[in-house]
Amino acid sequence: MYHERMITDRLERLFSIFPVVVISGARQVGKSTLLANTLGKKMHSVVFDPVIDVENARKDPELFLNNRRPPIILDEIQYAPEVVPAIKRRVDRDRSPGQYLITGSQQWGVLRSLSESLAGRAVFLDLESFNLAEAGNEKRQPTWLDQWLKDPQTFLKRHSARHLVKRTLFEQLWRGFLPEAQFIPLDTIPDFHAAYQRTYIERDVRLLADVSDWQLFGRFLRLMAALTAQEINYSQVGRELGLTPQTARRWLGTLNATFQWFETAPYSGNTIKKVSGKPKGYIADTGMACAAQAISSPAAIGGHPLWGALFETAVVAEIRKQCLLLSPTPNLYHWRAYGGAEVDIIIEYNGRLFPVEVKAGTNPSRRDTTGISAFRKRYPDMTVEKGLVLAPVESCYPLSESDYAVPWDWRMGR
Repeated sequence: MYHERMITDRLERLFSIFPVVVISGARQVGKSTLLANTLGKKMHSVVFDPVIDVENARKDPELFLNNRRPPIILDEIQYAPEVVPAIKRRVDRDRSPGQYLITGSQQWGVLRSLSESLAGRAVFLDLESFNLAEAGNEKRQPTWLDQWLKDPQTFLKRHSARHLVKRTLFEQLWRGFLPEAQFIPLDTIPDFHAAYQRTYIERDVRLLADVSDWQLFGRFLRLMAALTAQEINYSQVGRELGLTPQTARRWLGTLNATFQWFETAPYSGNTIKKVSGKPKGYIADTGMACAAQAISSPAAIGGHPLWGALFETAVVAEIRKQCLLLSPTPNLYHWRAYGGAEVDIIIEYNGRLFPVEVKAGTNPSRRDTTGISAFRKRYPDMTVEKGLVLAPVESCYPLSESDYAVPWDWRMGR
């Protein structure tokens, strides 16, 4: 069953204005399915392959495009990079909108050359795995983040509800948010993630990275899943596996390039010497993290040492997915002072800062806002809006004069 994607309206709008739209994202996040159920209903599609030269596209891209007139979908473009210059030449001759829909699964390599070759000719959209609204198959409507960033003064006064996801929190984290994982039986989830990891390493990583020991790279992936929601220390990561810091950094770049890892930069303002300068990293999908750590069932999450990190990973990923629906995309940071105070997420938008703390308990209190208060004191000249503590709570309520506890699965009414 197709679940409507919230990026649909933006995709259709951009394709009506620009000649080329590029959709990038991890393997199996639903790029092809999205197009097949929206614009692709009236368009031909070609899926490129890493082994087979489909229709001689790599050998003779001009002939290929001559026989595939636009509008057309070119799926998995990283397997046919030779087609990109040919598209550029055609778009230079004809800037009509709505010609090429291109998808790809790597941020670097081919997609980087795409952005360079098609600068000013193409727009780029990132497609993530399901957010909570999509997992519940809800109708498209503004997100709570959109309304908070645009009107923070009245945000907390608006009607709100919870998302329609019918699973428990533990089960949703264990399944993860990849589309296919939402529909298969619970007992097959470990098999799904094992196959996903194997396919990812054997296809995507082999194409992108110079890795001589694939078993060691698999251990590296499992280690990074265990370090989700932590600041990155490349020397520590390298010591755990016998790698140099440079190799650890390069392999982490590979995870990032294939959409399996994302980071939030440190926020420093004008006091860079007094705060941590390390990025904070997250595995892209909690289901993959659970599989990598051999967490055998949803029930096992509650007593696992990674429970808090898994919950934070899910919350930060949800905020990131909601940010990608906005244009321009807000900036995400984290903040930690050397004295110990920290804030999990700082959202920068329209010259204002929106602090967010994540707590995995059902009873957050004023004590959980100390990091946000310290942040306000550190930056008295900045516009810092009311802070939110996102937690698995049932309703919204004040924790202090300026901060509120909010359900992590909040859904705003119209």
